Amino acid sequence: MKQCTHADELPPEPAALSETCLECLAAGSHPVQLRICLHCGHVGCCDSSPLRHATEHYKDSAHPVMRTLEPGESWRWCFVDNVLV
Repeated sequence: MKQCTHADELPPEPAALSETCLECLAAGSHPVQLRICLHCGHVGCCDSSPLRHATEHYKDSAHPVMRTLEPGESWRWCFVDNVLV
């Protein structure tokens, strides 16, 4: 089983910078589900959304771990190791 060390290196969880995916809002698109970057608080849409802004944020920033913002969910994902953490 693949392990992730990136989650151990995270700063304290930041506050969300917005309540929705601002990139989707600017593009006139509707986010399917929201994710928060656990390094900086950026909120982006998931890969099921047409524009995949959470993944784009990782590609632009190299911030490795995000968490779901969906009610009732608490899982986290490491983009570097491609594992749930």
